[in-house]
Formats: sequence, C-alpha cells, structure tokens
Amino acid sequence: MPEMLEAGLATPGLFWLCGISALAGLIYGFAGFGAALIFMPLATIFIAPSLAVGAFSLSALSSVFTVVPGALRAADLKAAGTMLAAAVLATFPGVWVLNHSSGAVLQWAVSGVVIATLIALIAGLRYTRAPGPRTWLSVGTGVGFLGGATGLNGPVMVLFQLGGQDEAARSRANTIIVLTFSSLAFLPVMALQGAVPPSAVSLGLFLLIPYAIGTTVGRMLFTPARAGLYRVTAYVIIAAAAILGLPIEF
Repeated sequence: MPEMLEAGLATPGLFWLCGISALAGLIYGFAGFGAALIFMPLATIFIAPSLAVGAFSLSALSSVFTVVPGALRAADLKAAGTMLAAAVLATFPGVWVLNHSSGAVLQWAVSGVVIATLIALIAGLRYTRAPGPRTWLSVGTGVGFLGGATGLNGPVMVLFQLGGQDEAARSRANTIIVLTFSSLAFLPVMALQGAVPPSAVSLGLFLLIPYAIGTTVGRMLFTPARAGLYRVTAYVIIAAAAILGLPIEF
C-alpha cells in the first residue's frame, strides 16, 4: 500500500488530474455524459493515454454508488443491457488497438473524436425510426470498441440517445448505465491483454474521490426541466477540453 501511494503521488500533474476528474464527474452527474470526453483529452496532456484509460476506468467505480441507482429506476433496462453486453465484448479489440498505437496518434484520435462528436451534437442529428435489438447491438459495439481504443466510450452512445425520441430522464439514465459499466470493463480487459500501466491502479484510487464528489454534486443539480441548460454547458466544456488536449506545442 505505501508503494501504491507513492506511485500515485509521483504522477505528473496529479493536482490538475484531480481537478479534471472532479470536473468530468460534475458534467457526468448532471448531463449523463461527457466525463470521458472531458477527462481524456485533458488528462493526456500530463500522462500517457493507456494510463489515462486505466485510471479513469477505476475512478468510474464511484458512479455505481452516486448516479447509477437513480438511473436504474428511469432507464430502459432491455435496451441498456443489450448495448452494455455488446460494449463489453467490443472492448477487447478496442484495447488491442490502444495497446498497439503510439501516444501521439491516440492523442490526435481522442481530440478528433471529441470535436467530431461535439459538431454532430450541436448539429442536432436525429433519427425517427424506433430502435430495436439490432440497433442496440450496433451502438454497443461502437461504444466498446471506441472506448477500448481511446477511452472515449461516450460519443456513439451520446449521439444515439440524443438523436432519438426518449425524454431527457430516460435518455440520461440509459447513457449513465451503459457508460458507467462499460468504463469499468476497461481495466480488467486491459489487464488480460497486459496493457495496464503499473501506476494505473494507484492513480485511479486518487481520482476516485474527486470524481465521486463531482458526480454527486452534478446529480443533485440535475432536474429534467433544466436539461437544455446543462447540455449547452457540457458542450462548452467539452469543446474547451478537446482544444486544450490537442497534441500541439505553442
């Protein structure tokens, strides 16, 4: 345990990473999405993408206690469960890509995906056909693969939920369930493929508390009637995170 504590304290930019984690949790708590979209591009300024993915996976454990219980009561459990099962399976090839790609390539990929997702969200892409199991499986596969490869399991899920006809509370609940539990799958899948950096666990434990505080405050702030305001706020913060996370030296 002392060695693990020392490894966590030695992480570059630990103070900033804790702040980033709290901010990501806050957005996730009230918007139901955006945690990884904020955390990954900013965290990779200080640490390698593989370390960021592993640590973020562990810190997401707090969501099981802070936001998941309420989400379970409002979600479409059949849809969420189908997407989650597909996401966990698709995480395996995604992590393989993470394990065999350079840090710079992944940083560009992270910021690129964040920016593309933000543009699509602002553009207001919508679909009218009621989704079924085939669609759910496709969405889950995209969630897991992209999540395993870049740590960004949110974009596909967010585009799917916000592009549909679900009311705000159900959309948020489905998203929370799929993203929380698929995030938790990252670390064990990475471990099975030998892709977990030694300091990922210790850093994840450090980030657990600020992330939990952020999600708790965000959950308390959420009311369905103000979902539009929260969504716009999340967009602004996500855009800033994507720009700051670009691997460009000024």
